[in-house]
This record gives sequence, C-alpha cells and structure tokens, in this order.
Amino acid sequence: MSFLACRVFENKEKELKINHQLVQMELDELTAGDVLIRVEYSSINYKDALAASGRGKIMKQFPLNAGIDLAGVVEHSDSSHFSKGDRVLVNGCGIGEQFDGGLAQYARVQSDWVIKIPETYDARQAMIIGTAGFTAALAIHRMQVNDQKPEMGPIVVTGASGGVGSIAVNLLSKLGYEVIALTSRKSMHDYLYELDAQKVVSEDELGMSDKPLGKALFGGAIDNIGGKTLSKIIAHTQLWGNVASIGLAQSPDLEAKVFPFILRGVSLLGISSTNCPMPLRTKLWHQFGKELPLPDFETIVSKEIALKDVSPYFDELIDKKHHGRLIVDCQ
Repeated sequence: MSFLACRVFENKEKELKINHQLVQMELDELTAGDVLIRVEYSSINYKDALAASGRGKIMKQFPLNAGIDLAGVVEHSDSSHFSKGDRVLVNGCGIGEQFDGGLAQYARVQSDWVIKIPETYDARQAMIIGTAGFTAALAIHRMQVNDQKPEMGPIVVTGASGGVGSIAVNLLSKLGYEVIALTSRKSMHDYLYELDAQKVVSEDELGMSDKPLGKALFGGAIDNIGGKTLSKIIAHTQLWGNVASIGLAQSPDLEAKVFPFILRGVSLLGISSTNCPMPLRTKLWHQFGKELPLPDFETIVSKEIALKDVSPYFDELIDKKHHGRLIVDCQ
C-alpha cells in the first residue's frame, strides 16, 4: 500500500545539502516499530521547519519523514498495550529526527512512545496542542514543582506569538498567573491579548538594565529565544523565581552572572521535550482538560494545511510569517 509522506533527503551534490520532497512510499520503507498508525493530524513545529528546509541540523539520518508529533488511529499493533482502532498520539521520542515522523499518512513507532488520546480532546485538538503545547506544559510543570506561585509576580513569556509562547501565555493566564507577553511584532498585540496576556510589550518596554543583578521585576519566565534577553530576564527575576529555558531563536549564548542564583535563589530550568521520561510525558498529556486547562484551540490555530500543501510553510514559519500553531491534515 502506497501513501503520501513529506520526506527529507540529504543531497550532497547540490548547494542545498538537505531538501524535502512529497513522495509516495510503501509501508515497508518506514523505520522499525511495533505499532503502525494511520496519521490523521500532525503539525509544523520550529524544529520541523529547520529540518525540512535544511536551515538547521536536526535529523540524525536520511532519508526520513519529517514531523516531531502525530495523532491518529492504530492500524496494526504487535504490542499487547494497543489494539487496532485505538486513538493515539506520539510526540518527541526521536520521531522526525532519528525515526520517520508524523508528516505522512502512516507512521511506524515503538509502542513505548505511544499515548492513548484522553477523552478530554480529539486528534485534531491533540495536534493543536502538539509538541509546542506539551513543551509549554512541561515548562509550567517544572516551574510549579519548584514552587512557582502567582503571588510571586508576573511571568514573562518571550517569543510569545510562536507555538510554545502562545500556549504558554494562554495556559498561564488560565492558571491565575499575570502574564507579560514579549514580542517584537506589533501586529501580534491583539492576538496575544485575545490569549489573555495582561501586558504585551517589546523588550525595550520591560525596563530591564544591563546590570548583572537588576531590580526584581518578574516572578519568573518562559523563554523561547535565549541570548541577551534571557540573561537580562534572569537578572531581573524575583526571589526564588524560576526561568524555564526552551529555545534559542535569538542566540544559544548565555551571558548571565551567578548573582541572581546565589543572592536571590533564582532557578534556571532546562526544558527538553524530546527526551522527557514517558511517565511524565503521559501524565502531562492526560492533565490537559483536567488539572491543566485546555488552551483556546481555535484562537491558537494560525492555519490548517493539507499534507500535500506543506512545502512553503517551513521557510515561512522560520521567517515569522505565521503565529500560533500550524496543523496539518494528513488524511
């Protein structure tokens, strides 16, 4: 049986060393696994865009189907934990990096990576959450485990109009935190207020100095950009506040001094969704709609795309031509 897939190739003969193509594949070409899933929805994450465009070193082998998340229906299972017809999702665990990913009509995965979709949301909504929403939830979880509370002060979310940022703003607000959404895009202000940000500002409007230990302005932060902005936020974080580090859209460099850590007890928390332990991954996916509120799905969706039409969106996402979540209908 043939099916459509967005497959990424390494082409050493061309100037662009990595390129993606929409191809017809056979099931026996997929990477190994004991569960075959008919994919209903996937999404385009920043990491997918880097991999498929060749603008980032993401994939560990070639050729490989792009897509670091998926939701769909079990077509065949050699595992006793899953049966044909089960509605499931997978995110991280190396799909779209080391193993064939979700931007295809079928995916074969290890049963250890598979999570049954809870009754509180469906496959499409699972991919509106996607890896971006899971990463935001993981950041909030780590902050709260480390005793982050709303009364400690506002949470700054950088890169607020992106996938992770949008869902972080929305979830934090629903959980009772004051949220400051940081964005360089004035066109995104109304969108971020619609997600219930209390303030939407540029970095210049935050009032941060270059001092290694500035005035305490924030209870904590979820940072998607790294670089000097992250360093400044750490220096202006309140006593015992938590800063979750997720991305490096600005820079991978960190220029912070130790003063915020040793004089204010500030914690810098690393957030890695790809290799999150499965017990915690499963717990967080099952918290959506229960302990963790569901995001405002339709507000966060920037565009819904058919699998056959994905090609232009990889570069467009990197070039900031979209906001929120790009989901892909693979049916």
